[in-house]
Amino acid sequence: LHQVDLVDSAARAVMALDEEYRKQCLIELDRKRRSIVGEVTPEEGDILESLQDRLMNGEFAARTRMRPEDFAAGYGVSPSTIRDLLYRLSSLGLLDYFEQRGFRVPENSAERRHDLTHFRILLESEGTALSIRNGGLDWEAQLSAAHHKLSHIEARVRSVPITDDVMLLWAKAELAFHQTLIAECNSASLKRTHKMIYMQFRQQMITSDREFAFLPENIAQHQAILDAVLARDEERARAMIYSHLSRSLSIQVPEPVAAGI
Repeated sequence: LHQVDLVDSAARAVMALDEEYRKQCLIELDRKRRSIVGEVTPEEGDILESLQDRLMNGEFAARTRMRPEDFAAGYGVSPSTIRDLLYRLSSLGLLDYFEQRGFRVPENSAERRHDLTHFRILLESEGTALSIRNGGLDWEAQLSAAHHKLSHIEARVRSVPITDDVMLLWAKAELAFHQTLIAECNSASLKRTHKMIYMQFRQQMITSDREFAFLPENIAQHQAILDAVLARDEERARAMIYSHLSRSLSIQVPEPVAAGI
């Protein structure tokens, strides 16, 4: 709040300046205020989503330096606006930030993939088990609909050229299915953390995912997860989630068991 007060004081101070310069100062102060309190405009939200999708979709190679000035003109905003959005993406783990050196795309490594996969298994297994306990018929219907969309895309994806748009369509459908699995866990923190880990996981896996070599087993595994959940079988749902994700582990870890909550 102290930072907001300082911005308010600065806004009052520029009122006596030249009109055009004052306008630009007020625009920048408003941007700074929104950055402090975590707000984005609809336009900034669209840019943030676009950059997020591009990072998850493997458009930028590992260790690529992300300079705000390289994106400002393309998105029609100032470099300072892009910088704020890159900070947000770094807080989600989709970029690394280095003092004095700026933003870079994270390294791809087996160790990082293993760590993200293990954490995702734990979050998704527990979130799904809690949703099985809490979710009702409406949740089942939403999950079935999300699975239907995903399975249709996965069944057709090999018959069309694998473009960035196709990859993004599949990635969003897969995220929607896995988010719906945990939607009724009654923990905003679990859902927020799961989404962040999922995005980092997808960014790490995008090179191999583009080949869709996993597709036949993926279709079967998604169906097995859905069947276990609709049968309200927590133990089997945990096992199917582990089976689905464990191919990305560099060493095998024990399957998650019920936490007794």
